[in-house]
Amino acid sequence: MSAAPEVDSAAPVPPDTGPLAPLARAAFVIAGSALVALVGVQAWQVLARYGFNDAPGWTEPTALLLLSTAMSLGAAGGVHQGAHFGFYVLREHARPALKRALEDFADMVAALLGGVLAYWGAVLLIDGFGVSMAGAALPQSSNYLPMSAGGALMLVFALDRIRRRHARAPQGSR
Repeated sequence: MSAAPEVDSAAPVPPDTGPLAPLARAAFVIAGSALVALVGVQAWQVLARYGFNDAPGWTEPTALLLLSTAMSLGAAGGVHQGAHFGFYVLREHARPALKRALEDFADMVAALLGGVLAYWGAVLLIDGFGVSMAGAALPQSSNYLPMSAGGALMLVFALDRIRRRHARAPQGSR
């Protein structure tokens, strides 16, 4: 009977694995859909303003909400994929233990930033929830909902990357 294949613990964590992969794909789908909708809203705004000389008031706040959604959820998906802050040049030339430490550090920074975005986004969302947004039937603080959700996903995805990296490491190298 052959022994189990040795796992290179310094190899990158595969992005499309783990229980959170469907959530990351959903974040990318929502972010992409928000970008497509943003283009439509902006096109309507330009056509209405310059073609019909009657600019609707709802297009600008809607565009800002869609932009916030695309950026926040796209960034969260990028954290899941490992396409975020990193020491790429240094990491590629480092020994396996230093490489794993650099990857852990980059993921911890992403987790910390995600936690800050989630917390303060939620604080700002709650703080301005009772104020109506000019031009749209939404709360003034609705732009902070995607920021808070994206930050929470960044935190979860970064911590999951660290967990999966260490679960793959051989027993003696932890």
